[in-house]
Amino acid sequence: MVILTLKMGKLNSRKIKIFLKLHWVAVVAILLLIIIGISFVFFLYNAIVSWNTSDSYFKKTALAQYGMFFYIFLVLHIISMPLSVIAMLWTMRGGYMSFAKMGKKAVEGKDIAIQWKDVIGMDEAKEEAMEVMRLITDRAHLKRIGGKILKGILMMGPPGCGKTYLAKAIATESNLPFIAMSGSEFVEMFVGVGASRVRKLFKKAQQLAYIEGGCIIFIDELDAVGAKRSGMDFGGARESNSTLNQLLVEMDGLKGEEHNIVIIGATNAPENFLDKALVRPGRFDRKIYVQLPNLDEREKLVQYYLKGVKYDSSVDITRLARLTVGNSPADIAHLIREATLIAVRNKKEEISMKEITEAYDRVELGIKHKVVFNEEERKKIAYHEAGHAITMYFFAPHSDVFKATILARGGALGFVMPQAREELHIGTREHFLGNIKVSLGSYAAERLKFNTTTSGVNQDFRHAMMNAYNMVWKWGMGNSGLVGDYSLLEKMDQEGGIFRGESSSYISEKLKEQLNNDVQKILNDCLKEVEVLLQKESALLERFAQELLAKDELNYDEIETIFKEFGKVRPLTA
Repeated sequence: MVILTLKMGKLNSRKIKIFLKLHWVAVVAILLLIIIGISFVFFLYNAIVSWNTSDSYFKKTALAQYGMFFYIFLVLHIISMPLSVIAMLWTMRGGYMSFAKMGKKAVEGKDIAIQWKDVIGMDEAKEEAMEVMRLITDRAHLKRIGGKILKGILMMGPPGCGKTYLAKAIATESNLPFIAMSGSEFVEMFVGVGASRVRKLFKKAQQLAYIEGGCIIFIDELDAVGAKRSGMDFGGARESNSTLNQLLVEMDGLKGEEHNIVIIGATNAPENFLDKALVRPGRFDRKIYVQLPNLDEREKLVQYYLKGVKYDSSVDITRLARLTVGNSPADIAHLIREATLIAVRNKKEEISMKEITEAYDRVELGIKHKVVFNEEERKKIAYHEAGHAITMYFFAPHSDVFKATILARGGALGFVMPQAREELHIGTREHFLGNIKVSLGSYAAERLKFNTTTSGVNQDFRHAMMNAYNMVWKWGMGNSGLVGDYSLLEKMDQEGGIFRGESSSYISEKLKEQLNNDVQKILNDCLKEVEVLLQKESALLERFAQELLAKDELNYDEIETIFKEFGKVRPLTA
């Protein structure tokens, strides 16, 4: 009890010291007003006593001579003094030119209320963050073995993966004040403003650390202030450089005193986009990579976000987790929210898999457009999409045919939506060849059915050629056996040819011709395989296209039913 009382007394004395340090001008002004008030009361008391002991002639003369002076004194000195003090304080704080004002307030860790149990969908990053939290809260143990306190933590990863959420969890679990800012808040058009805001931020953090025993500074979108410094010395470049320089100085300044201050930066940009001085050891000592969730983590996220809504038994959590391959936690949360809005629009009390699928289409592909096609156009679009679906089913075993539609969404007049059956981190030759065949399926189907093609194959050709180009020019997957990244040499020719002379080149015309021939051979070979398949499965092509014309849209179950009618079984994943 005695120890607790001493600690509370020490904490209160620190708060009083900080308060006096921050508000000494106001304290002095208040004391002056009190002294002036006491003096005025004393003067007024003496005046009343003298007035009562004087004769009537003196009273009349005094009223005539000093009445006006007393009024002027009252107005100019008593009423105007507080205004003068306010104006003085306003001027000392920068007045209307106070662009450098840093108005962020610290939040107590316990008020954020994001605990480790609330952090899901990022297991590896969570483990790293928990270790950081232990280092922050157990400084004594770290010092005993000669370790150094962490000064900076850099969180990197795609947007929506929970970097800010993780930083708030660290603040909650360590129960330290939390100051959050965005990198863009430091930068202004006036040179020196950003540096001033950085100084104010760190000064405030040091005061909080002195009182509370520690403080966490969180700078979101760190790349806005931490990008590589440019050599220019004017305008916005100079201001950006000045702000970054001040941030570096303040981070180094933390070494001078034992303030338990940790700076957490978050960015979506790659690490090489940031200034090297910012990410060197001694500044951002620890890097936490917050990646997109895997299948198990997405399943946990789906369960977590479904807890807050009413849903029926048709919602398949495992299937929904597979559906959201490549989605961030924010994407999954948005998907569930959109499904609830659709359920309300449909006047339903619960969401079902139908609302979730519709929400997925809306989020990924946009809303449906009321484009009116004539019957001939609808027929061409239906066979176009049927060609995609059949080639995807047979030649792309790594993807499910999740949906097919001939309704316009986004910029497409129709589409077949693939859904990855598993998470792939590298691509094989077979994988890319399968993608090329899927892209060419529409072209082959149009030629087979109508003996002509449409402009709708434009994007399909672009995807097919890009895959074939990369296979040959970048990844050594061409038939001629050429090895190397020739796209790099082509880029060097385009950028440096004028400096070395137009006749000089890193890559010869003969080699370019050979590479382009390899690209064309891949495209032609894939097209021949697709044409053979569609001719063999012409009845399936006809059935699929007619079903699309009848229903406009086919979902996964309806698509699987059509293939089962013809006794088709998907090949195993390569």
